[in-house]
Amino acid sequence: MSWKDAAEPVLTRMPVVARPEGHVPFKRKLLWTAGVLGIYFFLTNIALFGLDAGGSDIFGQFRSILAGGQGSVLQVGIGPIVTASIVLQLLGGANLLGLDTDNDPRDQVLYQGLQKLLVLIVTAATAAPMVFTGNFLPASQTVGNALGIGVTGVQLLIFAQVFVGGILILFMDEIVSKWGVGSGVGLFIIAGVSQQLIGGLFSWSGLGATGLFASWYGILFGDIGLGPTFTAQWFQSLLFDPGNILALVTTLLIFGIVVYAESVRVEIPLSHARVRGARGRFPVKLIYASVLPMILVRALQANVQFVGQIIYSQMGDSMPALLGVYADSQPVDGFFYYVAPIQARADWMWFLGLTPAGIDPWQIGLRVAIDLTFMVVGGAIFAIFWVETTGMGPEATAKQIQNSGMQIPGFRRNPQVVEKVMERYIPQVTVIGGALVGLLAVMANMLGTIGNVSGTGLLLTVSITYKLYEEIAEEQMMEMHPMMRQMFGDE
Repeated sequence: MSWKDAAEPVLTRMPVVARPEGHVPFKRKLLWTAGVLGIYFFLTNIALFGLDAGGSDIFGQFRSILAGGQGSVLQVGIGPIVTASIVLQLLGGANLLGLDTDNDPRDQVLYQGLQKLLVLIVTAATAAPMVFTGNFLPASQTVGNALGIGVTGVQLLIFAQVFVGGILILFMDEIVSKWGVGSGVGLFIIAGVSQQLIGGLFSWSGLGATGLFASWYGILFGDIGLGPTFTAQWFQSLLFDPGNILALVTTLLIFGIVVYAESVRVEIPLSHARVRGARGRFPVKLIYASVLPMILVRALQANVQFVGQIIYSQMGDSMPALLGVYADSQPVDGFFYYVAPIQARADWMWFLGLTPAGIDPWQIGLRVAIDLTFMVVGGAIFAIFWVETTGMGPEATAKQIQNSGMQIPGFRRNPQVVEKVMERYIPQVTVIGGALVGLLAVMANMLGTIGNVSGTGLLLTVSITYKLYEEIAEEQMMEMHPMMRQMFGDE
């Protein structure tokens, strides 16, 4: 008996959001999307019951791409969903699952059930260390005494809330994917990063404000000084804090590059085999795999740092120096330091005195080189996995073109012929686009952005928003021309 036969009774009974039986009107899709977004914001502002003051965010700078909120019901964010996707992509890429998700309906159900089961397991495995080890989600002694359940009882209560939050965000993502516009994962990333960007622009709390507008108001009216004019201190204050010109330029540059890269494409001409004069184009974009594979790369780094934080919380200063040396809960030497991503200017600008004392320039250079290599190579590898597992590869694309009744002018109407044409472009563009996105993410982190948004988070937000705009435009076109829905198989 194969593993599929043994697991089928469990996987086929996993709760699932029903697909719409017919076409969902565009306005209703927008309502579903807005409703889920409202629930997401609501849940990120619900503090965990029984949580004591203090505690550190174990995800730290990864929070902008893992969504959720520290100390809230959505503590784990989309982390378990992304981690489960990484595991399934690796297993599927190595053909260890033996599932034909393209043609076999049974295998499709098993794959979806397996993904949900993995998300539940990863949610529990992520929530447990946060609650029961270290000082990440400390339980309140007062609440435990008041309820008569002690600290252990409060910890179990917090664990249950975090676990339920992980399940909620899983089904919220599924609702958006089936009933709304775009994907829930992308929507939550946009929501989290947008909050940080708006805060970085408009936050105002007096002369110590970190918001860009508030800082420049203080500079222009003399409330905030930059030091002696045209000195090194003056230029440094202008570029970094409080002027933050470099962050503004980096943010605008990332916006411009991503939008431009999304518009760069190779368009393969198509014509309809039966309808004379019906023509179209299949676009192979420079960022063909989108920026979403970057979530997988950063999530892998986040999981590595998560393990390091857990080990340090248990071993403290007795932790082997080869693994990591920590100061203020952050690695400053050892393995976990060198594999930690560059998150801000303070991680590498030793020549301006921004990095912590005791870290040599060669250590910083090695860390930058490892992060850059990991992001560029990892971006290319995960882009390939993403294309192959989401039906965007040459073979799957050729079948889609064949099934739609289209063909490439000058070539025989044959899937194998179309596949060979696609192989000239898709694999190369996938690797180049994935490596380019990885490079942009590292550079954005190194230079800094408005609101201290991570480079990957900013890239994801711009790219997902651009694709969301394209999808909304496509939905509106199909609403105006119902025959197009039948052509693309949406009805």
